[in-house]
Amino acid sequence: MAGFNKCVDNYAQALSGLTNNMTVMVGGFGLCGIPEGLIKTVYENGIMGLRCISNNAGVDGFGLGLWLEKRQIKTMIGSYVGENALFEQLSISGEMEVILTPQGTLAEKIRAGGAGIPAFYTATGYGTPVAEGKEIKAFNGKPYVLEESFFADFALVKAWKADTMGNLIYRKTAMNFNPMMATAAKITVAEVEEIVAPGELDPENIHTPGIYVNRVIKGSFEKRIEQRTIKTS
Repeated sequence: MAGFNKCVDNYAQALSGLTNNMTVMVGGFGLCGIPEGLIKTVYENGIMGLRCISNNAGVDGFGLGLWLEKRQIKTMIGSYVGENALFEQLSISGEMEVILTPQGTLAEKIRAGGAGIPAFYTATGYGTPVAEGKEIKAFNGKPYVLEESFFADFALVKAWKADTMGNLIYRKTAMNFNPMMATAAKITVAEVEEIVAPGELDPENIHTPGIYVNRVIKGSFEKRIEQRTIKTS
């Protein structure tokens, strides 16, 4: 990786500097658009004590479910946890701290962090356990909850195409949380399906400008289907 070329040759280079007890954002929604190779490498490296911010925690034995197997996540901040039995077990036992966040609030906390906004008010969660211990302020007679934004040490994202300068394009629903997470970390690592030369991506279709991306690695993806539903004849 030299100059404007942000491509790295292996996962060790891609994840250089990621150590125990860091805050890590991981893109994806269910199993759609997750950086599979980066997740697996963190699992194999045995990095512990992570504060993980992701919509959900994968499924048993795949995606972030791998990190749960080794108890690598100390605190999980997410929105949906319904497909992972181990997640439920760790949460109920208290072995892993879980901070459930409404999905829209989670998205905005990440987006605001990337925009340099430290906190914002939202009506979502008022009067529920989500608002406990947080500042409440009224605007036009309506109560709002103060939510602090998120910013991470690392963001691990998955994109469809990248150029060597780190400009990213996501494909359809695999976009999900990836673009906003790419803006909200000290180091953003993008695992992609295809890398092209500068100038080959249409500037008007770039979703994440390369200024936000520190490293790019070409991966191979299983793209497992979380719940396969077929029509019976």
